[in-house]
Amino acid sequence: MTGNLFYILWFSMDYPTEKNNFLVEHVVDIGNSYRQLLLKELIPDSQSDEQFARQLFYAPFALVSHDTVSDPVFNYANLKALELFELSWEDFTRLPSRLSAEPVNQVERKRLLAEVTEKGYIDHYEGVRISSTGKRFLIKNAVVWNLIDKNKRYKGQAACFEQWMFL
Repeated sequence: MTGNLFYILWFSMDYPTEKNNFLVEHVVDIGNSYRQLLLKELIPDSQSDEQFARQLFYAPFALVSHDTVSDPVFNYANLKALELFELSWEDFTRLPSRLSAEPVNQVERKRLLAEVTEKGYIDHYEGVRISSTGKRFLIKNAVVWNLIDKNKRYKGQAACFEQWMFL
């Protein structure tokens, strides 16, 4: 494995902290994609990319993203999402995103992601998710959108929601 590839793989698994600017490069793609598709800010009034990354990690809403492999794996979660899914950063960023839904809900989840891929985003999504300890929760009014980097390359999808109810 080349040195650069090793660094990219290692960095992508690193927990967001001051040391790595809260994964600012990935988080900026999340924010820019959201702004371009929904025509509003994910976190208004951020003074810098670094401040945005910090605010997003500690936001009162849940935010997750996954990559582009054929069975997408989560590559980001803010603190609220880690709490809801009851997972550490290391475990969450190894989890195929389909496993965040129970098997009975995976067909609907797959349909949703196909719609997002086609349209760019959806809002007002509702669906049941499951934590690592088996707690089920309904997410409401979730926004799911495509992630595009500064070079216009597709990077995966992200979702955020601020309403949930444990079942």
